Amino acid sequence: MEVRFTKMEGCGNDYVYISGFDHQIDPEKKPEIIRRLSDRHFGIGGDGVIFINPSEIADFEMEMWNADGTRGEMCGNGLRCVGKFVFDKGMTDKKEITVESFGKIKYLTLYTEEKDGREAVSSVRVNMGAPILDAEDIPVAAGSSPVVAEPIHINLPGAESSTGADDRSGGQAAGDYEMTCVSMGNPHAVVYIDDTDGLEIEKIGPLFENHTRFPNRTNTEFVEIIDQNHVKMRVWERGSGETLACGTGCCAVCVAGVLNGFTASKLEVQVLGGRLLIEWDPEENLVWMTGPATTVFEGTVQV
Repeated sequence: MEVRFTKMEGCGNDYVYISGFDHQIDPEKKPEIIRRLSDRHFGIGGDGVIFINPSEIADFEMEMWNADGTRGEMCGNGLRCVGKFVFDKGMTDKKEITVESFGKIKYLTLYTEEKDGREAVSSVRVNMGAPILDAEDIPVAAGSSPVVAEPIHINLPGAESSTGADDRSGGQAAGDYEMTCVSMGNPHAVVYIDDTDGLEIEKIGPLFENHTRFPNRTNTEFVEIIDQNHVKMRVWERGSGETLACGTGCCAVCVAGVLNGFTASKLEVQVLGGRLLIEWDPEENLVWMTGPATTVFEGTVQV
């Protein structure tokens, strides 16, 4: 079966996008197909695959899959690219659209510019909804709820602590951290460290992801504070490993920064693939994310 695809990225968080309006793939075969398409050596390459489907409760549905063939509940960078996909391909002419993901509706504002003689989406602002802070709903096994600066031990034999000595360090001994947990429709553990550049994320990330305190695994954000309005972040995403960006992770970092008193409610998050602007409105309890959406290339593939 030949399938048309579009490779897209938001701050380097790249996925293979397929229209579910045009292609119906056997659900039982999807995990294997997703793994093959996501492979950067033998496939198209990406952090996963996103299907854009009809929805009964929104304008469109985003069906997101991680690179390892597991389903994901939410992807902020993916959402922005879905907005670009449907507008640029003429599936809608609206610049205010709704997208369903895992039964939850998100609200997108599309910003366009003239490109090659036609109007195309360049960036998207997303109402990501209210952060989930209840430990049971994230879910995470914790001693208190909300989970703010709670100690967690990671078994990393022979490794030096990647954390520093100040009050954001999360511990002095190797493997001792403090986590603040937030769900933006998917689970996140936010950890503050002194130096993201020197972080051995490929060693530490999987240990967080598969820690017994996270029954559904977790995404982990390692954050270095630059100032009250600016942080650097590296992210280990469950099912994909380190990615160049994570939109929901950036949202979680903004919320965690406010809860810990480290950063303001309006935050620029610098990730490996670019920058996202995040704002948590405490009065309305809504998180807003603004960032780019880019088409890389298009083609067809046999599945």
